[in-house]
Order: sequence, then structure tokens, then C-alpha cells
Amino acid sequence: MAWFWLIVGGLFEVGFTTSLRFVDGFRNLPWTLAFLVSVAISMGLLELASRNIPMGTAYAVWGGIGAVGTVIVGILWFQEPSSTIRVLLIFAVVAAIAALKLTA
Repeated sequence: MAWFWLIVGGLFEVGFTTSLRFVDGFRNLPWTLAFLVSVAISMGLLELASRNIPMGTAYAVWGGIGAVGTVIVGILWFQEPSSTIRVLLIFAVVAAIAALKLTA
């Protein structure tokens, strides 16, 4: 169950990083609330998962899910570049996350 919570926490990390795009110096209240709720849930789930997964592994996987998810959101919704090298590097991060899961 810890891995499930870690993955969900990583997805909420994508939520808080995406929300940051719109907070406008924390003056945009709805997006600021979305950010605060997402970061609280994300960190809470990371803490919950780290009770059963080594913290270094949990943090690396959580951060990797957040990073890859944020890049994907940027490419799909914000027209950020999707060059071949960028996509290959994203796959490398995903491979590293999978390797950590397999060795944990």
C-alpha cells in the first residue's frame, strides 16, 4: 500500500507544480488554495509512504514522478518543447524510478 500512496503523492506533486504556474505571486486565491491543498496532500502521502519505504528511495521516486508528470503537463497543455533528447531524458528518469522500485 505504501507504493500506492507514494505514486498518488507524486501525482499531487504534479498538481502543486502546475498550480504554481497560476498563483500570480499568491494573489490568485483559487490557484493558491489548489497549490496549498496539493502540496499538503503530496507531502502527507510522502510521509505516509516513507514509513515503509526507505526515505531516500521514497523521495527519489516521489520527486521523479512529480518531475516527469510536470514535464508531460507542460508539453501537453502549455506547448513546452518536446525535442527527441528531452523525451529520451524523461524515459531515463522513468527507468531510474522503475529501477528503484525493483531494488526496494
